[in-house]
Amino acid sequence: MLVKRTASVAMLLGIWVAYQPSAYAADAPPGAASCSGCHPAKRFVDTSVPRLAGRDPAALVAAMQGFKSGQLPSTVMGRIAKGFTDDETKAIAAWYGAQKD
Repeated sequence: MLVKRTASVAMLLGIWVAYQPSAYAADAPPGAASCSGCHPAKRFVDTSVPRLAGRDPAALVAAMQGFKSGQLPSTVMGRIAKGFTDDETKAIAAWYGAQKD
């Protein structure tokens, strides 16, 4: 009986932890949370959309500028990039660059 109860408590605790808001989004600059709709936060997510956490901020800014100008082909990133100022893009890129696993 104790084993079943302990297993149940452990399972509920695991579910609770999995659904808690993380500090990852808490200190994000305005606009950064919108990236997580497509870009995965976890390292081992099976998607063709690249992960942003830990990437070089200068490379992220360059990519956003390329999408914004139309120099980089995209489906939605061109429209999304046009919605951010250069300062917002730099802040978001710096924040994602500082994120670690």
